[in-house]
Amino acid sequence: MTGAEARAAIAARRQPVRNRDDVARTEDREIPGPGGGVPVRLYFPHRRGDEPLPVVVFCHGGGFVFCDIESHDAFCRELSGRTSSVVVSVDYRLAPEHKAPAAVLDAYAALTWAADNARGFGGDPDRLLIAGDSAGGNLAAAACLMARDNGGPAVAGQVLIYPVLDPSCDTGSYREYGTGYGNTRAAMEWYWRQYLPADGVAGPRHQVVPPAAHTLRGLPPAVVVTAGLDPLSDEGRAYAAALARDGVPVTHRHYPGLFHGFLTIMSLRAARSARDLLWHDLCAATEQGATS
Repeated sequence: MTGAEARAAIAARRQPVRNRDDVARTEDREIPGPGGGVPVRLYFPHRRGDEPLPVVVFCHGGGFVFCDIESHDAFCRELSGRTSSVVVSVDYRLAPEHKAPAAVLDAYAALTWAADNARGFGGDPDRLLIAGDSAGGNLAAAACLMARDNGGPAVAGQVLIYPVLDPSCDTGSYREYGTGYGNTRAAMEWYWRQYLPADGVAGPRHQVVPPAAHTLRGLPPAVVVTAGLDPLSDEGRAYAAALARDGVPVTHRHYPGLFHGFLTIMSLRAARSARDLLWHDLCAATEQGATS
């Protein structure tokens, strides 16, 4: 498929959003980005009082090629409602039309914008997190490295949900679970081909391949979610271990019997219980950020 054909195929399978009332309202905006305006959607939870709320910048998955704000709308509504936070969902530029590092530059621009503007939309810049699933997990991890290396913004936590991290696609979990469990090795190789420039990784390698960073010291506390029946399982687990070795506080939630993408299947019972735990972890991370 071309990128456009993949997007159309995924959009045709989109399920209706059934939890619109999880939040009080949403607001679509366009913020400045390195390649022009970046669309974002802000989710505002039901609230009492005027205390500033935590802010979670969210980067959707989709192999760097497809999905968008709409595909993860139900997930972001529940995220906002259950954690009482303002969620900023980022419609970053997609491959192959926009090769690496375009997507992470947009994610970092959104993170910086959220930090600079949080007080204006009722958020607390001292409780700023970034989260993402799959390819979005890659962008969240890389944006944290950029924030560290660029001297800001300060990030209270990173949430990496079965993140895409290793373009070699040659770990043990790739060999064991590369076919037959939904996400495949062939698909992941195709995603990376769409995202990476033809002549290799552009710019600093760790902005596209976060484990390539010389050190992970100084990064914000992390919540890492991995699934056992996922080709990406080993690279997520290895990144969690590497963060811990470099002194980063890590909460690693591993689900041995589940598959890539399970957490955003809103009707899946196992996903509901896993999301309950994730919301708990996010609330703990925002409280830790408030006291740091």
